[in-house]
This record gives sequence, C-alpha cells and structure tokens, in this order.
Amino acid sequence: MAEEELADAPRVVGVLSALLERVVERNDAAAAADELTAAAPAAAFRATARPDISVRAYMARIARFAGCSPACYVVAYAYLDRLLRRRGRRRALAVDSYSVHRLLITAVLAAVKFIDDVRYNNAHFARVGGISLPEMNYLEVDFLFAVGFDLNVSPETFGHYCAVLQAEMLCLELERAPTPMASPAAGGPRLHSCCLSEDDGAATSSSSGSSQQQQQLAA
Repeated sequence: MAEEELADAPRVVGVLSALLERVVERNDAAAAADELTAAAPAAAFRATARPDISVRAYMARIARFAGCSPACYVVAYAYLDRLLRRRGRRRALAVDSYSVHRLLITAVLAAVKFIDDVRYNNAHFARVGGISLPEMNYLEVDFLFAVGFDLNVSPETFGHYCAVLQAEMLCLELERAPTPMASPAAGGPRLHSCCLSEDDGAATSSSSGSSQQQQQLAA
C-alpha cells in the first residue's frame, strides 16, 4: 500500500525512505549485538515502543498530508546528517526503529519552515506524525539545539545531498532492472552505498548538475 502511495509522491520521497530503511536495518542489527546500545535510556526522539508503521509508509503519509516541496526532503536529509555528525550525540541519536519516525517528522518540519513560504503549522505536523502538539513542539526545540540552530543549506551543500540521493535512486533502479546473466559482482558490494553520518567523496557536483539532479528527484 505504501508503494502505491509513493507512486504519486516526488521521487525523492521514495529514495529517501529506501535510504533510511537501510540505515535503520543496519543500526537495529548493531543494537541487537551491543547490549549497551540496546539498553540505552529513552531520549527525546526515541520511542519507548517500536512504532507499527514502516518508514516507507510513514514517508508516504508525510508526502500526502504535509504539503512539502521536493526540496524540503533534500534539506531534511541534510539536517539529519548534520545532527548525527555533531560530536557527542551520534550514539544517543542513532537512527533506528525507535527513533527514525520522530527524527524524520521533526527534520521535515524544520526544513519546511526554512524552505517553503507557505506551510502548515506545528499542530498539523503533529497530526501527520501521529504525536501530540506539545511533543511536536518539544522535539522541534530539541532538534534545533541538536543542530546548533545551523539551518542554512548552501547551494553547494544542497547539490551534494542531491547527488547522494540521485546515486541512491540509480542504485534502486539497477536493483529493479532484470539482469540477463549473472556477473562476478552479483551479490557483492553496492556500486554506491549511502549512509547517514558517513562521508561520501564521490558526491560532488556543479551548480548546473545540481539543478538537473533536483529536477530528476522532483519528478
């Protein structure tokens, strides 16, 4: 059902949800093998119980009801990466099944307020995210402090994250394409693996390339 809803959403929504799903899966597996992480106390973004809704369905819900421009999802991704890169918070704010939903709705809210001229208020985003208004307000404030109120995204930075998401999109298309015959690389490492809070030196682009990538992600 989420796949059908994402079919009407900007392409960047499906790409970002696929990327986050992989990061969540990786961090869940790491937490299961790490007793200290598994027993970590609940933080502002960490739910006490694992939400029933998947990342893909949650992204489809946001795309349907939040009224965000495609650029907001690129900026939200940049904010999440920026938050996780800040020293001393990376471990406490691991993107896993318990935290990804609250982190996502809060990052999109912050991006909408920074990017879009016309937007819904916090009460609407709280309903979209399935949380109360006081919690939405609290998460927003905590998020802003976590990123040091650094919400500016330069054209170069925006182009970088467009390139990362575009590479992820190409990987997804290659995975879905039928393979005529097996190759030695089948089952091996991904051609391009994107992960929050990991450097990616191959994701640089020119301003003209960034505009072209943004159009592809918005399609």
